[in-house]
Amino acid sequence: MAFVPWFTLIPAWRPAAERLWAFLLPTVPIHPLYLRKYTAMFTGIITGVGRIVAIHDLGRSLHHGKRLTIEAPAGYLDDVGLGDSIALNGACMTVTTFNPESRQFTIDISAESLDKTSGLDQEGTVNLEKALRAHDRLGGHIVSGHVDGVGQISHFEQIGESWELRILAPHTLAKYLAYKGSITVNGVSLTVNRVADLAEGCEISINLIPHTVDNTALGSLKAGSRVNLEIDTVARYVERMLSAGLVQKDTA
Repeated sequence: MAFVPWFTLIPAWRPAAERLWAFLLPTVPIHPLYLRKYTAMFTGIITGVGRIVAIHDLGRSLHHGKRLTIEAPAGYLDDVGLGDSIALNGACMTVTTFNPESRQFTIDISAESLDKTSGLDQEGTVNLEKALRAHDRLGGHIVSGHVDGVGQISHFEQIGESWELRILAPHTLAKYLAYKGSITVNGVSLTVNRVADLAEGCEISINLIPHTVDNTALGSLKAGSRVNLEIDTVARYVERMLSAGLVQKDTA
């Protein structure tokens, strides 16, 4: 009979828990369902600003992706392991190689991901966030690392000590955007201060405090820049429940 020990269900504890289980109970297998890969989660609190320093093609056709080499801040890779998840500008990626001494790691990104994101096909600074661990604080909001759309900066200007950032989001995301709601911009958890539905899309206004500008790659943005957007997970499920209810009502 196979078992699923409760203490192995927390992703951050899995490697140590698996070794402990194998040592104490080598004849009792762990249930196969446990062995599936768990989905990484993030909070939108940037833990470092890195830089894409090299890009290599994984093939010759348009269907092939690319291998990115990212330079991380000093000490950033000290607790990173092969296969760990790190979000790059809000897109969840898997570490394929890493070298703490050179402060570099690589990820492979598919052609599909390149097509649905922005800023990962060229050298430059990127926001980094390691996957959430069981004991970490949820400082921002629940972020999956799956980009829902690409927006365009329509306005970025300093006002007082802060900055006003306006982003034109695709029409398809408009129903998920609300006043004082959460949105992830290039991996950063931010609060929407104003929403305006326009003919060309949905424009949201966000206030950035100096700390956010100084400690993320958002400070390098300008009008016309493209950014990765991820909607609030809660908004996604609310919209699904409401739309499912309407379908049932119409077909009753």
